[in-house]
Amino acid sequence: MVQDQLRAFVHRYPIVRFATRQIRVHLPRRFGGLDPSRVPPWNRRFRLDLPRPADDRRRVGPDTLTLQLPGDLTVPRRLAASGLSRHEPGSLASFMAILDHTRPGAVLDIGAGVGVYSMLAAARSRCPVFAFEPTPELASAARSVSASADLGFSVVDLALSNHNGTGHLRRALHNDMCNRLVRTARLGFAHITVRTATLSRWNETAATYPTVVKIDTAGTEPDVVAGGLEVLRRYRPWVMTKVRPDRGVEERLMALLDPLEYRWFPISGAPPYEARTEISGRASPAWERMWMLAPEEPSSGFWDSVTVWREALERCRSGPA
Repeated sequence: MVQDQLRAFVHRYPIVRFATRQIRVHLPRRFGGLDPSRVPPWNRRFRLDLPRPADDRRRVGPDTLTLQLPGDLTVPRRLAASGLSRHEPGSLASFMAILDHTRPGAVLDIGAGVGVYSMLAAARSRCPVFAFEPTPELASAARSVSASADLGFSVVDLALSNHNGTGHLRRALHNDMCNRLVRTARLGFAHITVRTATLSRWNETAATYPTVVKIDTAGTEPDVVAGGLEVLRRYRPWVMTKVRPDRGVEERLMALLDPLEYRWFPISGAPPYEARTEISGRASPAWERMWMLAPEEPSSGFWDSVTVWREALERCRSGPA
């Protein structure tokens, strides 16, 4: 218990985490020493190629970005190593195809992390983009991405859920992509208090017209949907949501979505994806775990667009800035 709290304390503060690693590289392995070559840097600075279809004539947005992000965050490490070509390519291609085929409106990236989906929406469309991220260091990194090439998407320090007020965010010790809201009376260094709101309440205040909603909140996706039912009924946006294998999550999502008459597609394999009558996390591969919820039957042109974007993403690489 004490060891877990100590580990959570070190993980909570980036400067403490970095200083601890610098000390451990000088210790023998038997005393917890680290291999210096495997210690992440304080910052990563790299060039990232952005996808653009071969027949694109709009020339909206930049072709590359130069990013400088905290060195020990999960997504920047992956992007610096292999670019966008290996980062949820099926999900990103479907997301970009939705932007091409839906009506004009706002893009809401819920559980944005450092803002990969927000970055692409801002770079390849003229839609207003809102990135919701309650974890302070991830929200700060997302702002840095937004400032790159003047992308200008808005970062909202808010955890969307099924209630308004505050909540407890638990930081995952080994993967910052898995931070999530929890219900607990036993708080420790792994928990921080964050502002919460329902999607419906936020949208009432912000007065947006959502047409694309992406949700990735590490297991609390049903809470986000529950708090946004009014938005889904009124605006009928296209929705992309992570679905991790958990019967409670899957069953709650189906119960909430069934009356809305959306079509459910697991992002798996080559398009066109197969519509399902049951939501299962394992229907999408482990590196995606994403479902597309369509308010209408996707056209053949939509599926062609997914293929085009997938090919464009395969050409996206990264390198030193």
